[in-house]
Amino acid sequence: MITIRGYVKEDAQTLWAIHHFTIRNINVRDYSQAQVEAWAPNTLEPDVWQKRMDGLNPFVAMSDGVVVGYTDLQPDGLVDHFFCHHLYQGQGIGKALMNYVFEIGKQRNIKRYYSHVSITARPFYEHMGFKVEKEQ
Repeated sequence: MITIRGYVKEDAQTLWAIHHFTIRNINVRDYSQAQVEAWAPNTLEPDVWQKRMDGLNPFVAMSDGVVVGYTDLQPDGLVDHFFCHHLYQGQGIGKALMNYVFEIGKQRNIKRYYSHVSITARPFYEHMGFKVEKEQ
């Protein structure tokens, strides 16, 4: 069963690992090695990542006590980060996270959602109702 909870500071390193290994194992199919390394370098200052996560205040997906994904929803409707653990993809985690985003957005009276989506994630976002406004 997938549950979603609020972020706590102790999640930061786990979320970094999900971010890093998902890009390195999944996005590498659609992007050059240089792009992958720019998005997910082998080293990162823990304090920098901690501040980034504290600012995003993400929602954390759990499955059987394991952190399996995270996302956020900014006040203007931006979904800035959206990552599912590379070993848990295709199990409904992304759908559960996005439905949670929509639920929270409704409570916050957000009328429009948007994101800067990777080539890899585009089919998922389109399946969830997002439309391409501009390609990069």
